[in-house]
Amino acid sequence: MDNNAQFTRADGRATNELRPVKITRGFTSNPAGSVLVEFGNTRVMCTASVEEGVPRFKRDSGEGWLTAEYAMLPSSTHERMPRESMKGKVKGRTHEISRLVGRALRAAVDLRQLGENTIAIDCDVLQADGGTRTAAITGAYVALADALAVLQARGVVPGQPLLPPVAAVSVGIIDGVPCLDLPYEEDSRADVDMNVVMTESGRFVEIQGTGEHAEFSREELNAMLDLAEGGLHQLIAAQKAALAEPQ
Repeated sequence: MDNNAQFTRADGRATNELRPVKITRGFTSNPAGSVLVEFGNTRVMCTASVEEGVPRFKRDSGEGWLTAEYAMLPSSTHERMPRESMKGKVKGRTHEISRLVGRALRAAVDLRQLGENTIAIDCDVLQADGGTRTAAITGAYVALADALAVLQARGVVPGQPLLPPVAAVSVGIIDGVPCLDLPYEEDSRADVDMNVVMTESGRFVEIQGTGEHAEFSREELNAMLDLAEGGLHQLIAAQKAALAEPQ
């Protein structure tokens, strides 16, 4: 941590500074909720669609369900990736992130108030520059809020299912220095890489942390969580500001 004075990030940001964040609602017209979220050069389209009925394990429970899928478009990275559907096999990373997004968003909805309806969240990475999963969660909350507003306007849901915001951000240790919101250049060489999902009240939904190239101390863990918490409050403010704007 003594390296802070000599450390400079490639994009000139402070260690506790987010990349520019932009959330555009109504990005496409077909889904009940549709958002383009931008974390710097990372761009993710997040949609929320409404389906009648619930999976078998939720039938006759009176509760709804929320599921999520995550994918990267072939040209979202520097080198084109073949579509996983063409290979006939979805990668483990894709499954992992899809489940993460689903868990995060289920923390933002009261399934008992949803009735036996399913919200399907789809997050498609248009351009990847680090933090795609955290951008997906942050943008998907806004798409979810818009979808639930549509359901309520139609009289489909019996209650008020939307809970306070959930957002996500990455943190890591670069050259010995804890940093917030890593772009690919930093993420690819980070000593430690961590993704943090948090509610507006400051309660953690998920913390994923890995010593990629080095171990980390309790002090460094606390420093990363402090950075994440500060960034997440800013992201939640951006979510609320986006939802306050008329469509």
